[in-house]
Amino acid sequence: MAALASSLIRQRREVKDPQANRQVANKRKPCPKSNKSLCQKQILILISKVRLCSARRRRLDKRPEPQLKGIVTRLHCRHGFYLQMLPDGTLDGTKDENSSFLLFNLIPVGLRIVAIQSTKTGLYIGMNSDGHLYTSEHFTPECKFKECVFENYYVTYSSILYRQTQSGRAWYIGINRDGQVMKGNRVKKTKGAAHFVPKLIDVAMYKEPSMHDVAEQSPPRKTAKTSDSPVLQNGKKDPAKAATS
Repeated sequence: MAALASSLIRQRREVKDPQANRQVANKRKPCPKSNKSLCQKQILILISKVRLCSARRRRLDKRPEPQLKGIVTRLHCRHGFYLQMLPDGTLDGTKDENSSFLLFNLIPVGLRIVAIQSTKTGLYIGMNSDGHLYTSEHFTPECKFKECVFENYYVTYSSILYRQTQSGRAWYIGINRDGQVMKGNRVKKTKGAAHFVPKLIDVAMYKEPSMHDVAEQSPPRKTAKTSDSPVLQNGKKDPAKAATS
C-alpha cells in the first residue's frame, strides 16, 4: 500500500508540472566569470594570436629610416676628366662619360661637409696625413671633405683634418691634365685641378655613416696613384720611366 501511494503521488506531480524535471536537467549553468559562449571565446583567442603575430612581424621588419638627404652625382673636373673609382679601389680621371664607375654618393655629414662614396664599390674616398687620396671600406674622420663653391660655380673639396702647417692652406682633391689624381698638398684652390662641377643624377636619402674607430693595425687600404708617383702598368712600374727616375 505504501508503494502504491508513493507512485500515485509521483504521477500527480508529473501531471501538474511535466517539464520541470526536463528543464532542470537540460538547463546549462552560466559561467560565473563570463557570459560568452565557447565559440566566441575561441574566436577571441584566435584574433589575439593573429594580432600578436602581426605585431612581432612589424618589430622584425622595422628598420631605421634614412635621415640624410644627399645626391648621386658625377664629378667633372675643369681639366675635362670625370673622377672615377675602379672595382679594385683605384682613383683616377677618365673622359669616358659612359663609364659605370663615375657615380658617387655625396652624403652630408655636417655643415658643408660631405662624405664621397662610390655607388659601385661602396668605398669612401679619404685623404691621409701625407696628402694621398685612398679608398676606405669604413667611414673615418679622414673621409670628411669640406664642400665650398668657388667662383664661376665650381666646387672644391678639401680635407677637414689636414692642411699646410705654416700657411694653413687647405689640401684639396684634384685631377691634373693627364687625368691622374694629385696629392692634396700640391693642389691649389685657384687652379683648375681642384675645380669640379657636380652633375646631378638623382636625389636620395641616406643613413648617417657610422664612425669607426681606427684600429692600431688598420687593414690595408688602396692608395690612389698620384701625379708625383711612378706610373704603374698592370700593377708594375713602367721600366722605361723607372730607369729614368
